[in-house]
Amino acid sequence: MKTASSAEPRQDLSAQIAEAVRTAIVEGRMIVDERLPSEAELSEQFGVSRSTVREALKRLAAQSLIRTQRGAFGGAFVNRLSYTDAYSQQITTSTLLLSMNAVSFETACEARYTLERACAPLAARRRTDDSLATMRAEIARQSQPDLSDEAFCASDVALHRALVDAAGNPVLSYQLAGAVEAMQPLMNMITFTARSREEIVSLHTALADALGRKDATAANTALHRLEAYTLTLGRDVMATRAHKRK
Repeated sequence: MKTASSAEPRQDLSAQIAEAVRTAIVEGRMIVDERLPSEAELSEQFGVSRSTVREALKRLAAQSLIRTQRGAFGGAFVNRLSYTDAYSQQITTSTLLLSMNAVSFETACEARYTLERACAPLAARRRTDDSLATMRAEIARQSQPDLSDEAFCASDVALHRALVDAAGNPVLSYQLAGAVEAMQPLMNMITFTARSREEIVSLHTALADALGRKDATAANTALHRLEAYTLTLGRDVMATRAHKRK
């Protein structure tokens, strides 16, 4: 591994060390549960202070790539990262990308529903009674007249997350975590004042019914209808805002 130059800022050096260890883990040169070299050994290997090494280890721990433990047999160890553990990072990254890069409502809507429709055939074939019950429970929750807008949005996310998870593919669930749990709340923030809860409940019911019958075509149709309705809401809200600014 490359030795760091003492002239470089400590923050940059810690990032370089973290990236070197991360690469070793990703490439399989360091395996799950393997103990990393000690702080002193890493300090000597990279030619940096131990405080810089500690910063690098904190970066790796924040990414769930390593775990630390105390005691005689303690130290830093390569972590076994699960898809579930990585969901939050995917959601955070997606939220930041969407908010910082001014992705248009229509672009976000197209991406989200295209991805969800990719899950529909698998969900129709593989859905379990539990996943279907989750969707039905969220539909019942959405039908409550005193449900707050915030709670309705959370239920909306939970229902679509259940659809994705019903596909029974952890890679898809991980990849779509950002689409459902980051993109959808941002879209809800735009449309919640204009939407009809009754219309959304009707469309969600059609989707759950299709999955209950294991009818992939009907599930796909329900998602197309949801996309069309969401796009209409978004365009109406944008047009109203533009008119008020004039």
